[in-house]
Amino acid sequence: MTQDPTLSGDEISALMSGAQSRDTGEGEPSAGPARPFAFGNEARRTMPAIPAIDRLNERLVRGLRDVVESFAHTKPQVVNEPIEVRSLADWQAEQPEFTSISLYTFRPMKGAILLKLEPELISRLVDAFYGGSGAPTSRQPREFAATEEALLARLCEGVIGALGTVWGEVVPVRPQLRAREANVGFAGPARADESVAVTRFSVTPWTGFTTAIEIIYPIAGLRSVEPELIAKTHDHNAARSGEWRDQLEAAVGEIRIEARTVLARPELTLAEVLQLKTGDIIAVNLSKQAPLVVAGHRVAVGSVGEQEGKAALRIEKMEERRLES
Repeated sequence: MTQDPTLSGDEISALMSGAQSRDTGEGEPSAGPARPFAFGNEARRTMPAIPAIDRLNERLVRGLRDVVESFAHTKPQVVNEPIEVRSLADWQAEQPEFTSISLYTFRPMKGAILLKLEPELISRLVDAFYGGSGAPTSRQPREFAATEEALLARLCEGVIGALGTVWGEVVPVRPQLRAREANVGFAGPARADESVAVTRFSVTPWTGFTTAIEIIYPIAGLRSVEPELIAKTHDHNAARSGEWRDQLEAAVGEIRIEARTVLARPELTLAEVLQLKTGDIIAVNLSKQAPLVVAGHRVAVGSVGEQEGKAALRIEKMEERRLES
């Protein structure tokens, strides 16, 4: 059976009417105008790597303390602050015109990370390193002096080295300096509209002076190592939990408790007790075996004897009821 493919006049009119209604906005709603989308802007997505980074930062605190102490000659206080996920542009807008910005590649993580140090920390550390007290300077720096540049390079090397050591416990990394700038606008780990994880450590080398060390990770870069970072951080935490349990058991094992043995339990009437005086003799019957009592619990039975001139108890039988009962 054959069919005529030619449309009738009524069918053609119906099709044209439907097309016109879509063009004029009638009938089904349109999808709306196209909107721009930044593929690097993923701050709203759940990111399990952020808690993993926070756990690494907790271990990094000690390394940062050691690095700053080697220059300040004092034991600084270092506090790991909560991680913030925000756009790089917002973070850049809050930075001063003059600061210390160091950009590092951090393979196998894609992209680069940024290390930010405040100029006042550098000038104070120079003073302390060469025998001063770390006192503030009166000048407003617009560039680093030669001695400050030298100390800054060593300080950044120490901070990144400590960071690499902590990361190396879960994901082997190869940090390498890419650039160092004094203006945040000239170096960034990502595009301005992309999201970054801002990790911040408050550092107090001397009383009355608190500064910050910031490490900026691009979110897109963290996602490139997220599976390994999460899995190995969890495994490492489990291992540390086992180590902690072993250390706790060892510490508990060092606790000293009183153990005593009872050779005899004579019984006296109240009248006999009231009549006791110096020189009286109380007859006792010594048993061949004496109990060993710890914390009120009978844990063993043994025979009384002598060793190296001292009374001793030889354990002959352990009771089923132990200390944990």
